Amino acid sequence: MSKKVAVIGGGIAGMEASSYLAAMGYNVTLLEKEDNLGGHILQWKQLFPTRRLGKEVVSFLSNGVKGQHIKVVLNSDVTKIENSNKKFKLILSEDVNIDADAILLTTGYDLFDARKKEEYGYGIYNNVITSADLENMFMKGDEIITPTGKIPKRIGFVHCVGSRDEKIGNIYCSKVCCATGVKQALEIKERLPECEIFCYYMDLRMFERHFEDLYLEAQQKWGVNFIRGRLSEAFENEDGSIMVKVEDTLAGKPMKMNVDLLVLLVGFVPSEGTKKIGKMLHVEFDVDGFIKTLDDHTKTNVSTVDGIFLAGTCTGPGTIANTLTDARAAASKVASYLEGYTIEERDHR
Repeated sequence: MSKKVAVIGGGIAGMEASSYLAAMGYNVTLLEKEDNLGGHILQWKQLFPTRRLGKEVVSFLSNGVKGQHIKVVLNSDVTKIENSNKKFKLILSEDVNIDADAILLTTGYDLFDARKKEEYGYGIYNNVITSADLENMFMKGDEIITPTGKIPKRIGFVHCVGSRDEKIGNIYCSKVCCATGVKQALEIKERLPECEIFCYYMDLRMFERHFEDLYLEAQQKWGVNFIRGRLSEAFENEDGSIMVKVEDTLAGKPMKMNVDLLVLLVGFVPSEGTKKIGKMLHVEFDVDGFIKTLDDHTKTNVSTVDGIFLAGTCTGPGTIANTLTDARAAASKVASYLEGYTIEERDHR
């Protein structure tokens, strides 16, 4: 087919959608601002709930991209997008132009900047890290030691950092933080079985299949402690350990506890790429800053601008499985549009 699709964002959604569109016969150009494909999953060692290696999923998706006639443009900086009469022209740096009959946005998410929650001490106290920092230790195969060089005997995990928080304006659930915390707690216990682990949570949202199995394993097999209550404050002791203040809402009493390492489970926020490209294309944004879909139930892959489609976490938080399923659905929606077959036409047949 002569029709062209530009996919902006080379994470897992962009890779999967590009493979499906190319298999349908469309000319696909996949644009990625970094120097490789894969997105955030490249920073994850094991994935929940199966503990599969993240690099295996990237390899699988890469084979799909390589097996099709897809033009991949890495280190791409989209500086301007022209929209004229259902034809798009994407202008990259160094005056590279790409024509498209449809655009699929797969620009993903960024992680919440934990420094905005000053009361938790990230960027202030050495032994306060994020879940991304901890995952980086796993990726490198490093020993689990605190930034000050101590093997931790007690670790605290703080759930919902940057999510479900009216003070910072993010009232949505990021969907993956609870499972991330449980998965990382298991990985630590496997390496340091004598280490005490405490998870401070609002409520555990282990909503996907087998997520609850992880929670039960952590609690019953490994003795991970789950304390319901939001952390109110953390401060550093003279020895570098962290004193945390939290209210146990089940027991109805305040608690103070020292931990050697405090891990902040950071949530999703709209990526800078999502905001930048979305503004170029004049799509609407929802109240949470993610891109608004045309309908929350029936048109979740359709933007408010004709010819612009959406997949993955540019429209809100989601799991890897959710994202890949959404990418396939988006490819089908793009194909329907390019062939002139719309939902409205279907409804009148």
